[in-house]
Parts: sequence; C-alpha cells; structure tokens
Amino acid sequence: MRRVVVWGTGNMGSTAIRSAVAFPGLELAGVLTSSAEKAGRDAAEFAGLPDPTGIRAGTDVDAALAAADAVAYMASGDIRPEEAIADIERCLRAGKHVVTPSLYSLYDPASAPVEWVQRLTSAAEEGGATLLVSGVDPGWGNDALAVTAASLCTRIDTITCQEIFDYSTYNQPEAVRLRCGFGGAMDDTPMMLLPSIPTMVWGGNVRLIGRGLGIEIDDITEEVERLPLEQTVDTVMGPFEKGTQGAFFLKVIGWSQGRKRVIIEHITRIHPSCAPEWPQPDEGVGDHRVIVDGDPQLTITTRADVPGGTRADGGNTTAANRLLGALNWLAEQKPGIYDGLQVPLRSAVAPEAEAARWT
Repeated sequence: MRRVVVWGTGNMGSTAIRSAVAFPGLELAGVLTSSAEKAGRDAAEFAGLPDPTGIRAGTDVDAALAAADAVAYMASGDIRPEEAIADIERCLRAGKHVVTPSLYSLYDPASAPVEWVQRLTSAAEEGGATLLVSGVDPGWGNDALAVTAASLCTRIDTITCQEIFDYSTYNQPEAVRLRCGFGGAMDDTPMMLLPSIPTMVWGGNVRLIGRGLGIEIDDITEEVERLPLEQTVDTVMGPFEKGTQGAFFLKVIGWSQGRKRVIIEHITRIHPSCAPEWPQPDEGVGDHRVIVDGDPQLTITTRADVPGGTRADGGNTTAANRLLGALNWLAEQKPGIYDGLQVPLRSAVAPEAEAARWT
C-alpha cells in the first residue's frame, strides 16, 4: 500500500483526494493546503465524500512528507511555475515520487526548459524518486491514447486529438471567464488564446506524439477562431451576454518536413447554441476524440461521467487516476523524470488490491 499526500484542495486536488481514497493499492496519507482557513478540515469535505477520512488538511509540508511515499501535486502551476517547480523539487529531494498536471512544459521533458529538467532530475536522483507530469484535458488522451490508436493503422497522414466541450454546466468562473474569455469582449484576447500560450500548453504533447511515432516535429503553429454569442444565455455561472465571446476553435498544429502531422484541437462553447456548425459532441456536453487520418480512417471517442458531477468532472477524474495509477510503476523505476509514453496506462498492483476495483 503506497501512502499518498495530495498537495492542493482545488478542482484537481479534490478529485485526487477522492481517487486516492479509492484507488487500488493506494492510501491517502495527508492533504496539504496553503490556506489557514482550510487547515483542520477533513479531506472528505473537499472531495464531497459521504464519510470522514480521518485525514485533515494541514500546512506543515515536512510533516506531511514524512508520512508519505508519494505526492500528487495538484496546486496550480500555470501562473506560478517557479513556486510549483520549487515545491516539486522539495518533494523529490525528500525521496517522494511525484505525479502532477501542473507544469505544462514538462509534458515532454525532452523539449522542456533545460534548467527545469536539470533541477528536477538532480532532485530526483538525490532523493531516489521519480516524476510524471501529465495533463488534465485529459493527458492520456493527448499522448498514450493517440499513439495506441495509430498502432492500429498501417498508414498515417495526420493524428488529431480533440476536446469538444460545452461549459454551460462547468462552474469554474476563473477558468471559464478569465482564462478562456467567455463573456468577455471580442476585442480582448483572453490569456489562454494569446499568441504562443497554446503552444506552451500543448506543444509538448504534439512533440511527444510525433516522436512516439517516429517523426520529429520541426515547427508548431497556432490557429484560433472566436465567435460571439448571438443571444444572451443562462448557465450555472449566471448569464453570458449577447455579443460577448461564446465559442472558440483552437488548433495547435505540429509540422514535420512541411506537412501537418499532429494536431490538438479544442472546440469550446459556453452554450450549445453557439457555433452549431463546428464539431459537436456525439452525446451530452462533451467528448474527447482521437482521429487518425490514414488507413484505416480511425476515430476513438471517449467520455467520462461521475455521479453528481459534470462531464468535465469525469474527465478530471480520469486524469487524476492516470497520475495516481502510475505510482506503482514509477516506484519501481530508476530515479528521474518520465513522460506519458514511457509510463504504461495500466500499472500493475497486487491481485488482492486489483480485486478491490470491482464494486
């Protein structure tokens, strides 16, 4: 049984707590928060669990690490990367295996900032620990699933990974309104869609998929199309006004020798009435797809639902489970940084633990 500390109690932190409590072969050993107001609360409160876990959130990092074998680092890293790097470095030097979605640049360690890779590799070697960084949209859909799909084809022209989502039921105002720009003026470009930001976030996945299938991505370009709402709509976050941003279609395109090869697309709406001509989910409010244009023409569509949650919550749960499920494999490897193609999607656990997965 591997003891896991979940660092962070936000959207992904609460999801990771729920997963750590139930995932075969894992035990929730602690929860770390930077908020004094959250300290002392049972982990069940953050994860919406019906019964107390007996684990209370704390702010003492050293005490939490002393009780753990591994850390699920779920604190934000997009607007505080240096702080996140320092936190993860601290965990690795303490000998704790770390899994995290918080550092976009580390999705593909081979193309990540050299200084970060050196720092974290040194910390991992000093502590005898390992690190896996994988995304939340979901990470496995933008690396391992794409490469697995391509292995079923004899010829590949392009691979496209799509996230198609309606955010009308996704109650995350900071992410939806501020970062994605929904409800904002069409004259203002939101942070997520600023030039170079999409490549910073998903460029590593593009390179990783290319390299996993035998090509080098020599250029990455971005395409963004935005559309306004044609009428005011109501959502769980309140109204979004007519004329404000209602949808965007984002493409991060990886080129090899002058040809488009690996494409990551996000087709995102604040309401299903916006941009009806763009790709739509097959069912409900959201899909993730891998499309191989080749021989055969192959499309794999995935979706995840959790009781009482949105489809976005379901996607986050699979992303957290991908990370937590990797810990048994990581613990058996030599110290260092690993990527989503090196770590198997299914990490072996003892038969008695595996049996606990069945309800």
